[in-house]
Amino acid sequence: MAGAAMTAEAPDTVPVQLVEQPRLQKLKEIFMSKFGSAPKFYVRAPGRVNLIGEHIDYCGYSVLPMAIEQDILIAVEPAKSQVVQLANTNSSYLDFSTSVNNIEINKTKPQWHNYFLCGLKGIQEHFGLNNPTGMNCLLDGTIPPSSGLSSSSALVCCAGLVTLRANGKNLSKVELAEICTKSERYIGTEGGGMDQAISFLAEEGTLLSKLKGLDWKNMLRLHDVQTKLGVSLEEMLTIVEEVLHPEPYSTEEICKCLGISLEELRSQILTQNTQDVSTFKLYQRAKHVYSEAARVLEFKKICKEAPANAVQLLGELMNQSHISCREMYECSCPELDRLVDICLQFGAIGSRLTGAGWGGCTVSMVPTDKLNTFLKNVKKAYYQTNVQRLALENNSLFATKPGRGALVFIEA
Repeated sequence: MAGAAMTAEAPDTVPVQLVEQPRLQKLKEIFMSKFGSAPKFYVRAPGRVNLIGEHIDYCGYSVLPMAIEQDILIAVEPAKSQVVQLANTNSSYLDFSTSVNNIEINKTKPQWHNYFLCGLKGIQEHFGLNNPTGMNCLLDGTIPPSSGLSSSSALVCCAGLVTLRANGKNLSKVELAEICTKSERYIGTEGGGMDQAISFLAEEGTLLSKLKGLDWKNMLRLHDVQTKLGVSLEEMLTIVEEVLHPEPYSTEEICKCLGISLEELRSQILTQNTQDVSTFKLYQRAKHVYSEAARVLEFKKICKEAPANAVQLLGELMNQSHISCREMYECSCPELDRLVDICLQFGAIGSRLTGAGWGGCTVSMVPTDKLNTFLKNVKKAYYQTNVQRLALENNSLFATKPGRGALVFIEA
């Protein structure tokens, strides 16, 4: 599946004339007008959409993401001064400059430049750069912001690759991805609703472990429980049915099951965001994770074996994924559910929420010959019935194919 695999090699370097010229030429012209000189290289990082596998990666299971054609593109000129100057082709995003030796990231106001600084700081700290290179950078983005398509992560990755290239360093794609993943935490991406979801899942693993006679204090992920028991995902679903009840668990019942006090529960297991939560839907969350992990494996198997009805089978898995996200994990919302229904009504073979959920976007599998009609009908049914949605439609409804990963473009 394109976009899902990551090789160990360094990111590709491509001569400018081999890629789309007009956009780069326009970016170059704006850059020269802004900084008075030409960029030395360009870096691109794509947005991503997750085809299937929602809220299971941090539980230890695989997912199937796909790089999309929409991206973050940055023109770069290394500078002799130890100053980073950032500008954006979108006038809504203000210019920013800072010393490379004094990187401060404001978590309370996650402005666009802070995501760039995350990637910059991550590379600096990894290599222990005492005198990092200054840079002039101009950014152009085609990923709709706040859409669940990883525009912020693409910016962090792009900034990491920019810093890597400007300072003459090299890393494999895997190493670079790991650094960028960690460095995005500088802006606090582990907080909020996602923190809460992680806490719920970690709690589910701990209960399951205790009831199956395992060392529950060392079980941090649901995958750890499966591995220790040595059973299949299908068998884990049976175990969930046997040992967990569908009714929400109170903190008192959890304490009784684990044989610990309420104070121990709060200090050893619950995160800061869940200290005041009184009930936990352990059965539903565990059932989603194990069934979703099984759907990912089935999706991969179908892609590999390519049976005659492969597209229909993949679409059905996507539909099942959304139902589970909606009913078991409860990370959907009425707007997403309505959009999924509309997409299926007008020709999508499969449709589901993607991104963390609770808003964001959907991903749909649509036959090429039905694409134009599909887009027209979805636009009419979902966007044109609401003035606020209509204002967002131009950037929010689009078709894409699997795209390439991060690249460096140089003048040949």
